[in-house]
Amino acid sequence: MATIGLAPLSAPAHAHAGLAKPLAELRAFWRQFIARAFNPYRPELHYMRGPGPAWRAKHLGHQN
Repeated sequence: MATIGLAPLSAPAHAHAGLAKPLAELRAFWRQFIARAFNPYRPELHYMRGPGPAWRAKHLGHQN
């Protein structure tokens, strides 16, 4: 006759804790990657490209 040992049916709680941290780090990486990769704000499209015609008219005078 075989003896039946006491073995848990599921993994112990501490086994899940060891897996939770790497998954949380991976999830945080992807969340940050998606946020940065698909951010609609592009400041390089909105920066000043230099003085405009009003500045030139005021500071350079009428040069014809």
